[in-house]
Amino acid sequence: MPAISERSGKDERAALLPAELLPHFDDAFILSYELFEEYVARLSLQAFRTTGLAAACRQDTTVEQAIGRAALVPAIARVPAAWLLEMLAWLGWIESTSSPGGEILYRAASLPELDPDEILARQRAHDPRCLPAYEIAALAAAQYPAALLGTTSGEQALFGPEGIIPWVKYFSNDNPIYAISNTVGAISATQSLPDGTCDILEIGGGLGSGADTLLQQLAISGRAADVASYHLTDISPLFLKRAQRSLTARHPRCALRFSALDIDHAFAESGVAAGGYSLVYGVNVLHVARDLAATLHELRAALREDGMLVMCEYVRPFPRKPLHLELVFNLLSAFREPVLDARWRPNGGFLTPEQWTAALQANGFADARIFPDIAAIRDAYPDFAIATIVARRA
Repeated sequence: MPAISERSGKDERAALLPAELLPHFDDAFILSYELFEEYVARLSLQAFRTTGLAAACRQDTTVEQAIGRAALVPAIARVPAAWLLEMLAWLGWIESTSSPGGEILYRAASLPELDPDEILARQRAHDPRCLPAYEIAALAAAQYPAALLGTTSGEQALFGPEGIIPWVKYFSNDNPIYAISNTVGAISATQSLPDGTCDILEIGGGLGSGADTLLQQLAISGRAADVASYHLTDISPLFLKRAQRSLTARHPRCALRFSALDIDHAFAESGVAAGGYSLVYGVNVLHVARDLAATLHELRAALREDGMLVMCEYVRPFPRKPLHLELVFNLLSAFREPVLDARWRPNGGFLTPEQWTAALQANGFADARIFPDIAAIRDAYPDFAIATIVARRA
């Protein structure tokens, strides 16, 4: 994403992005995204120091050796520590080499002194609507020492009483850094919606910002009347209550239904009818599935014959390419400890376009595609990661 404004102008942007997305990736948004990524990079440098990993990497060291020297809990620290080292190496702030045996070695010869608050001030001056994303990133970074030492869990750190209000502000269409995912997802879902009357299931609907954007997009496209029902689900009863209040007020003519659903359990437990939906939709949720194959099976079972799956996700442009939002999600056990498959889920969390395509094909879907086409964009812009995974039930 940042490289779009650093190395090209609007003409190059138009050559890479679908026309319907161009207005949403304007100069103001891209600058905010650049600033946010720099802020997370500086927080990562800060966490590298506060966890003891910087001191552990004064000489060539593997991830496992660094964890041991810093006295971190290996089962918890392995993924976030590896991410910190890879991120700082990607940025050129620490050195990365390969041993004769093929192991990656890291060394922090000299670290830059960079203040995250400088970037925060620039964002506040440029567009303060984005500040909820900064608050979540700072909340996560501050918890790295305690979480990696095992004195608190990532879930407690991020979703305890102090974290609820920041997450409510973050999962909002008033926050451009999050709202862009809702926008890309809604445009793709509207284009993918089958003809005729449709029933929609949304998983991980949270506070309802994704549903709000999708329903608005359907109205703009003239398809609102085709929505026979909209079933929004989420694991959090608190989020569901808030979503119900806001969505029923904003979309009184839509047949809305709300229920709790854990994507790691059988959907039937939450009243999701097999073969009951024309479109299954989600924004930033599928990457936290513990057993992706099992969840894709449930999603497929919920769809009617030839029904469509549309999931907006952060898509990893290249294998091992660290993504900035992983600073936050690396603290969650579901993100760190998934069921792996060497063919298409070699790691938890975010996947490459090829891995998403293989996962869908292996689990009962056809005509898989990524919108926009990350594989066509990534060589020129390796930081572009927002896309939808679209497929038809085979």
